[in-house]
Amino acid sequence: MSLFAHIQEGPPDPILNTAKMFNDDPDPRKVNLGIGAYRTEEGKPYVLDVVREAEQEILQELGTGNNKEYSSIDGTAAFQKVCQDIIFGDSPAMKENRVASLQALSGTGALRVVAEFVKTHLPPAAHEIWVSDPTWGNHPAIFSKAGLTPKVYPYWNAETKGINFEGMIDCLQNQATEGSMVLLHACAHNPTGVDPTREQWAEIARVMKAKRLIPLMDSAYQGYASGDLDYDAWASNFFVEQGFEFFMCQSFAKNLGLYGERIGCVHVVCSTAEQAKCVASQVKLVIRPMYSSPPIHGALIVTKVLGNPERLAKWKAELKGMADRILEVRALLRKGLEDKGTPGPWNHITDQIGMFSFTGFTPAECERLISEHHVYLLKSGRISLAGLNKGNIEYMVGAVDEVRKFCSQ
Repeated sequence: MSLFAHIQEGPPDPILNTAKMFNDDPDPRKVNLGIGAYRTEEGKPYVLDVVREAEQEILQELGTGNNKEYSSIDGTAAFQKVCQDIIFGDSPAMKENRVASLQALSGTGALRVVAEFVKTHLPPAAHEIWVSDPTWGNHPAIFSKAGLTPKVYPYWNAETKGINFEGMIDCLQNQATEGSMVLLHACAHNPTGVDPTREQWAEIARVMKAKRLIPLMDSAYQGYASGDLDYDAWASNFFVEQGFEFFMCQSFAKNLGLYGERIGCVHVVCSTAEQAKCVASQVKLVIRPMYSSPPIHGALIVTKVLGNPERLAKWKAELKGMADRILEVRALLRKGLEDKGTPGPWNHITDQIGMFSFTGFTPAECERLISEHHVYLLKSGRISLAGLNKGNIEYMVGAVDEVRKFCSQ
């Protein structure tokens, strides 16, 4: 008997499978709203101008400053510094040198490294991690594979298509184990696009402090959500100001368009500089047997963009342009549906923020959008607005109108 005879084919990843279905579809009208990657107005992948500039500089340095040698386990000090600056700025934690920072394999890798560190070094209560319902589909699997126990707190209110804040607070206050962890989306919640207000963030912090809950922040959309890096970092810095020790997982896939470079950073905000030094040393011992050391190319790009004042300013301008295009698409989609009289309401499309909209489409509506109109989206109703543009927005409006009316018969 074959050694692998008992192995069964695993289920396809819902997001990646949606992309495959789109690619296999020959219909010229097809629209891809599944994949979370920015597209231009022409529907093409976008390489930022600042990334092109950095790539050219890296190429010129090849064999001198850039020689393709192994990176250190935690990445370069220059990379760590620019990553810290962009999210924590001149916060007290930065001034006191109490942030441990280590390069990671984008956001997913950062989350897995944190989970392994928590499982190894923090008490059993911290092995319980609360994630929002819904959250990014990979979050629970990442934590489970590291030996943590994911639990869910309410987040989405299907009736208002907004945040179920009362349910979230009640759960954290009355159900979460004291000392457990809570995953928080730093900005542009995935998949709902609904973020807490600043007053709500303050209440979340109050409850978490009272229950000694440990924040784990996932920051995948800084600057891409609102177009303003500092605005999107507000929640992160508020938790620093409130005196929390916490984990931050930072990704440059979306906001620098470095999806395939897998570049991210793990930050651990500690109480003292000495604690940060010890934590960094132990996180390195998590990384070493996992993947030894991180890739250098994407890290060089990040360092050359964020570490160059002129290039940093250009990046901020490009980011705002990307964010503004998504905001424009939101407005066009809402107006088109309202003008057509499509049964709604549709205000949640513009109330939400970031790359995604949690539309409220039912599974049946999603199925019909795919099968009859070649509009590819997740069965949860989440759409990536980056896949819409002035060339296909009218088609999208017509498809949604037909599906909503057909499924309500």
